[in-house]
Amino acid sequence: MDMIVLHGGASARPELKDRVKKYAEIAFEKETALEAVVEAVRLMEDDPLFNAGTGSNIRIDGSIQMDAAVMVPGDFGGVINIEKVKNPVLVARDVMLHSPHLILAGDGAVQFARKMGYEEYDPYTEMRREKREKTIRKLKNGEIPEYYHPEFFKEFLGDTVGAVAYINGEFAAAVSTGGTILTLRGRVGDSPIVGSGIYCDSHGAVVATGIGEEIIRRTASIRLYMNMLHSSVEDACDSMIEEFNDIPVGFIAINEEAACAKSNLSMPSAIIKR
Repeated sequence: MDMIVLHGGASARPELKDRVKKYAEIAFEKETALEAVVEAVRLMEDDPLFNAGTGSNIRIDGSIQMDAAVMVPGDFGGVINIEKVKNPVLVARDVMLHSPHLILAGDGAVQFARKMGYEEYDPYTEMRREKREKTIRKLKNGEIPEYYHPEFFKEFLGDTVGAVAYINGEFAAAVSTGGTILTLRGRVGDSPIVGSGIYCDSHGAVVATGIGEEIIRRTASIRLYMNMLHSSVEDACDSMIEEFNDIPVGFIAINEEAACAKSNLSMPSAIIKR
């Protein structure tokens, strides 16, 4: 049975669910798992309602730095703090397929993107500008919730994107994020870190979303994957979420038999099987 699972971020924005489902249906038409997850994430990167690609969050200093990664059994490609490209996930795929490296960061990632033919692109949107200005006003007034508080996550993070697929006997995973508003330039979250925000091997694929620092501390994706080897996908997701207590987190996971999308917040997601 072929399957694809998408998420639109561990956030309380259920209105995004229809968009995620639409993009899952489009991506599921691709012939390979890698093509499907990359297409799914690309579609969400192009939608300014998600915090990835166009519509990425603006950092404290006013810059936009994006992370993305793709993974298949035995290989990986990622970009960290890439700027001024439209689709970081496409660049991450090309790092895997067309470079001798696994990860490129900062200016090096941008230079690689230009050499691969990706033109300069401005991902800023008026919605994100207004969000940053509102955040700075609240910060100055002492109105920002604690970093790990669910209300902080709902308002200032959220809406990153990811996909996992099992098609024609092959697994693949992809993820992309515009980071968070209240971070220093150069901050890296869990998304492009193998075993934390993404993991894929011969028995399944996992993608995480939530408070990146906590996901990294727990190497959440690879541990969830390992748990899937001796329990159901759903039980493995539930067990990992329990470890986070009230810290916002969500997972999509898949193996040869089942798929799940779970979060301790309202995570827009879609699961399609055939």
